[in-house]
Amino acid sequence: MEQELQDLTDKIIKYVDKSGVQYCDARAEQQVKKSIMIENGEIEHIRNNEDKGIGVRLIKNGSWGFCSITNPNSFEEIKEILDNTIKNSDYTFSNKKNRINLHNNPINKKQINFPVLKKPGIDELTTIGLECNKIIKDESKIIKAITNPYYTINSKYFTNTEGSEILQNFTDVVIEMVATAHESGLTQSVNITEGGRGGLELITNKAQQSAKDIAKKASELIYAKPVKEETTTVVMNPDFVSLLTHEILGHPSEADRVLGKEMAWAGGAWWKGKIGEKIGSENLNVFDDPTIKESLGWYYFDDEGVKTKKTNLIEKGVLKNHMQNRETSKVFNTFPTGNMRATNYRYMPLIRMACTCIGNGDQNVDEMIKNVKNGHYISNMKIPSIDMKRYNWSISCQYAQKIENGEITDLQRDVIVMGTAPEFFNSIDACGNDFTVRPITNCGKGDPMQSMIMGNGGPTIRGTATVKSVN
Repeated sequence: MEQELQDLTDKIIKYVDKSGVQYCDARAEQQVKKSIMIENGEIEHIRNNEDKGIGVRLIKNGSWGFCSITNPNSFEEIKEILDNTIKNSDYTFSNKKNRINLHNNPINKKQINFPVLKKPGIDELTTIGLECNKIIKDESKIIKAITNPYYTINSKYFTNTEGSEILQNFTDVVIEMVATAHESGLTQSVNITEGGRGGLELITNKAQQSAKDIAKKASELIYAKPVKEETTTVVMNPDFVSLLTHEILGHPSEADRVLGKEMAWAGGAWWKGKIGEKIGSENLNVFDDPTIKESLGWYYFDDEGVKTKKTNLIEKGVLKNHMQNRETSKVFNTFPTGNMRATNYRYMPLIRMACTCIGNGDQNVDEMIKNVKNGHYISNMKIPSIDMKRYNWSISCQYAQKIENGEITDLQRDVIVMGTAPEFFNSIDACGNDFTVRPITNCGKGDPMQSMIMGNGGPTIRGTATVKSVN
């Protein structure tokens, strides 16, 4: 991070601390992003974006105030913005019933450089993108191959009036790929995202294999059959489980949703007030863990300066906790979990998933399938549709396969899996001994909406749900 930007952030804290506020924190962020869009062997565009700025959050008279400054050049240009933000907090307080109260947090002073084994560059990224694009396009029946590799180099500095000073430097490398096949009036697409927090080592070789897999599957889906609607046994692969975990376990575990404070984008939580109650089978264990290395949700301190740790949300089917910030943890009489994050310095942080997962079990996946007389093997995430309380859910998969007498048979297309959260959670009778974390690059929450990256994951799981095809 530029020293000048970090110095301005320190000056902001010193200035605001003398103005009568109860609390203030400031986040300086600097990011360089480079991406390449490739379609059918042609480079459509190469984008280079650089951004830097400071977000300032403060409490005065028990009310939040917030401002952000893009490309600040001097403290003088910031001073007027800070004065207006402090003044505006007085107006907010006149209409506020409840004062903000924050959980205590230790003073942390750290500098953390995340490991990058192979530094990304535009030339190397372009080579991988073109190679993967060719692999996809060379498969029969493929009419469109899209690859979008990109990387971001990030530096985040957090400081507050309590004395914390935290600098985190990290790099994310991601490649998004889509294979689209067409024949006889039928079109089928399969996509995948690879990458994480680190360098090119996270996509090298893995991206090429994934490109081959999605191209082959998209071509095969041209001959696949739709599925007849039925409520039956489903065995879900870890990629599909990642999105299911995200939508019906992760989001309703965010404490601001539980309190009804975050209804604007994706609603609340059906299990409000149910901590300590059984909401699923004994096979269901769920956690959020920002310490999982190489995940897009890996970080050591959140945007409140809270040190991260693994948080158990559900243990043997019993709801144990939610993801908490310093404010909600006072309401729930618990501790902050390190889940406050903002898209960037322009926004107030919100409670967000880091890496929310279903815990793995001890079942062999082949045995899980062999024990199914009639059912479906559900593979890879596609599109979710969830109600405001995360109770009724519907998630389409990229493809499925029929299970008959313990054997995987026909490939199936255009499959949607549906259920209600409590019924499905209680139906889970097996979790595999496999475990995978998948990158999620476009989770939306808030008003104004903030897009966030994270990890989600889990093992192969088996339960009961309704499946049908929509053409």
